Amino acid sequence: MLDKLGPLGIVGIVILLSGIGLVAYVDFRIAAGLALILAGMGLVVKSLVTGMLQSFGMF
Repeated sequence: MLDKLGPLGIVGIVILLSGIGLVAYVDFRIAAGLALILAGMGLVVKSLVTGMLQSFGMF
């Protein structure tokens, strides 16, 4: 999976995880909520991209 992301995607994941870690240092419940929001948004984006690719006949 990491080879498909590229270096910019890996840096993005590192920044994302460090941000959640910083929030978790202050309050764990807020960090858990942010992590759930980000996971949900990721699933929505994946679904939209998959649907778009299917409409073009690519996937």
